[in-house]
Amino acid sequence: MAVAAAAGTALGWWGVPLGVVAGAVRVSTPFLFVSLGECLTERSGRINLGLEGTLVMGAMTGYGVSYLTGSPWLGVLAAGLVGAVFGATHAAFCSLPRVNDIAIGIALMLFGIGLAFYIGKPLIEPQAAMLPSINLGWWSSVPPLRDALRVNVLFLIGVVLAPALVWGLKNTRWGLILRTAGESADAALALGYSVNLIRLGATMAGGFLAGIGGSFLSLYYPGSWNERLSSGQGITAVALVIFARWDPMLCFWASILFGGAGAFGPALQSVGVTEGYYLFNAAPYILTLLIMIITCSPRRTLTGAPAELSITRS
Repeated sequence: MAVAAAAGTALGWWGVPLGVVAGAVRVSTPFLFVSLGECLTERSGRINLGLEGTLVMGAMTGYGVSYLTGSPWLGVLAAGLVGAVFGATHAAFCSLPRVNDIAIGIALMLFGIGLAFYIGKPLIEPQAAMLPSINLGWWSSVPPLRDALRVNVLFLIGVVLAPALVWGLKNTRWGLILRTAGESADAALALGYSVNLIRLGATMAGGFLAGIGGSFLSLYYPGSWNERLSSGQGITAVALVIFARWDPMLCFWASILFGGAGAFGPALQSVGVTEGYYLFNAAPYILTLLIMIITCSPRRTLTGAPAELSITRS
C-alpha cells in the first residue's frame, strides 16, 4: 500500500483516512468485478467457486497480451474473453447429469491457477504496458494527495456497472428470464426457455467480469505478474455475494468495505503506529470472520438467495 503510506507520511494523521479511502478504491476493484460476475451467475441458479482460477488466469492473460501488443486495453479484453471461456467450461460440465457445480468449480479453480502459473513463467521479468488512471487530485500541490486521488478507469466502470445490473435485473426482459431460472427451473421451462442456455450465458458473463478483475491486478495494482499476485480475492468475492444478499449494489459497498479494511494497516503504519502491525494487516480477514458470525443465523444466512442454488437445497 505505497499510496496509503505516502499519504500518511506527508499529511500526518489526516493521511490515515485518505490512505484508507485511496486503498479502498484500488483494493476493491478486483473484488467488485468478481462479485458482480458471481452475483449474475448465482442469480441464474448456479454457483461458481472457480473464480479464483479465472481471476489468476485473467491476470496472466491480460499481462501477456499487454506485453505483446503494447495495449493494456487489449489485455483487459483478452482477460475477459479467457474468463468467459472458463465460465463456458464450468457451465458445460455443470449441465451434465449428476454433476455437482461446487466440485466442478473447485476443480477449475485449481486448474486455472496451475495453468496460469505454468504458461506465465516467461512473463515474470518483462514489463507490460499498464492501464492509465484519471487524476482527480490535479488541483492539489501535494504529490501524495495527487497520487492518492488517482482513480483507474476500471473502477469507474465498476461504479456504473453495479447500479446498471440492479436496474437490468429488475426492469428488463433478460433480467426477468435470469431471475426466473434462478428461482424455478420448472417455471423457466414452462415459459419455453432453456435453463442450461440461460445459465451458460450468466456463467460466461460472470467469468468475463472475473477475468477483467484479474487484469486489474496485473495491469494496474499491484501492476506486475507473479505467482503471489492473488491472495484469495476470487474466493473471497464469492463470499461477498452471500454477504451482499445477491444484490449488485450491495456487492459494490461490500467490496469498498473490504478494500478499506485492507488499506487500514499500511495507513496506520505510515504515521508511526507499528504496534499490532500484523493484526492491523489482518483486518480484512478479521472483518470477514465478523461478517460471517454476525450474518450466520438460520433465518438470515441465505436471505435473498435464489431458490435453485445448490447451497439452498437440503
